[in-house]
Amino acid sequence: MASLIFPSLPAALVDRLLTEPACWLVTGSAGFIGSHLVETLLKLDQTVIGLDNFATGHRRNLDEVHSQVTSEQWLRHRFIEADICDLDACREACSTVDFVLHQAALGSVPRSLADPVVTNAANVDGFLNMLVAARDAGVKRFVYAASSSTYGDHPALPKVEDCIGRPLSPYAVSKLVNELYAEVFARCYGFASIGLRYFNVFGARQDPEGAYAAVIPRWTRALLRGEQVTINGDGETSRDFCFVDNAVQANLLAATTADPAALNQVYNVAVDDQTTLNQLFEILRDALLTFRPEVQQIQPVYADFRQGDVRHSRADITKAGRLLRYLPSHRLAEGIQVAIPWYVSRFGVADGVHG
Repeated sequence: MASLIFPSLPAALVDRLLTEPACWLVTGSAGFIGSHLVETLLKLDQTVIGLDNFATGHRRNLDEVHSQVTSEQWLRHRFIEADICDLDACREACSTVDFVLHQAALGSVPRSLADPVVTNAANVDGFLNMLVAARDAGVKRFVYAASSSTYGDHPALPKVEDCIGRPLSPYAVSKLVNELYAEVFARCYGFASIGLRYFNVFGARQDPEGAYAAVIPRWTRALLRGEQVTINGDGETSRDFCFVDNAVQANLLAATTADPAALNQVYNVAVDDQTTLNQLFEILRDALLTFRPEVQQIQPVYADFRQGDVRHSRADITKAGRLLRYLPSHRLAEGIQVAIPWYVSRFGVADGVHG
């Protein structure tokens, strides 16, 4: 039965959570990945505290979660509007929780290049605040969003966790510092954590707005509206695109693992695949034909390569599979099929954008 209700989660994990309810803190809970974590946890009858300052998250994401869970489940949710740069707020949020899923951060390589100080404040100072608050509260497990940007200029493919290069952006530096701080807290304080290096996560609720929007929602909206799609570089840049359900699965497995060898590690969260931007454009265009047949005529335009971007990215997920029992439920095409109706419902009509 559990496999039918939660098809992207291992049945054993679902059974364990349903029989052993706990209190969870999700930072960045109004964001893309954070809101999916909140929704899944509430559907699993967990108690959830959410924390967000709405710098990049949206109230509409929490409203959507509210609409997807029962009234009884929603009553198990408490929201704190606060900034992780406020240590007192972090302490308040951590005071009663068993598990922390730390997603709050300022993402985007271009944003970090434009304003490294703000990125550092959220991603380094804020991260340290959360570590201190969680440690002092005696939290059982601290799981945090790391990043594939940590691999920097290391040329090898697929990316293996213990082989990284030099960071190519302030954002990458901040995410590497997170891993170093987590390692030091394990060594100096015996505080267990797990880092998840996300590779280009996508899905419903991912924001297409603004200069720092991710490629899949940005292109999908443009195609739906008959607008120009711009590819940075020659289109042969490649990425390992990971559907959001895979990231949710990895977070819950990391938080609940009973294997001591799995702790104080970082893991790739992806599908071990490689898709060029040219291929991605064709996949998205084909997926939208049912909804907008006229997209068949749209061709991309090409611009300069984007500063700070790595050329190719593909993850080796062997370690996550071995120690966390992580097994992706969706590959790129499958995830897009799930996500596309959400984008059509939100952006299928030019004047139908919701704030």
